[in-house]
Amino acid sequence: MRRVERTRIIEGKGLDGDRYATQTGTFSKRGNLDYEVTLIEEEALEALARDYKIELQPHESRRNLLTRGVALNHLVGKRFRVGDVELEGVKLCEPCNHLEQLVGKLAVRTALTHRGGLCAKVIKGGVIAEGAKIALV
Repeated sequence: MRRVERTRIIEGKGLDGDRYATQTGTFSKRGNLDYEVTLIEEEALEALARDYKIELQPHESRRNLLTRGVALNHLVGKRFRVGDVELEGVKLCEPCNHLEQLVGKLAVRTALTHRGGLCAKVIKGGVIAEGAKIALV
């Protein structure tokens, strides 16, 4: 996981070069995922530090996109744009034991329940750059 200033998003795949787009992600072997991109709120990571005293860097969340000022839970079932890319919120991206084991920080799963982000399907691909605006379609 690494930060990039811009990335290409591909319909039916996700982020160009991402482990799930190349079918090498941990959960790729489970078959077809119903989403290609994951997002998490920066505010959720701040709350984790404030309320649980757990520091989790954005890349440690294992999500593709970090957002600010958008209630991601409200986007389940809705279409929205991030820059010129169109996504559809599929479901909440609840944290799992695998995340907790990877980051080695106990209670991450509990602390991020219902705040672990959003799983989204790519409706229209394109390029997302850092600072891109998010808006409902």
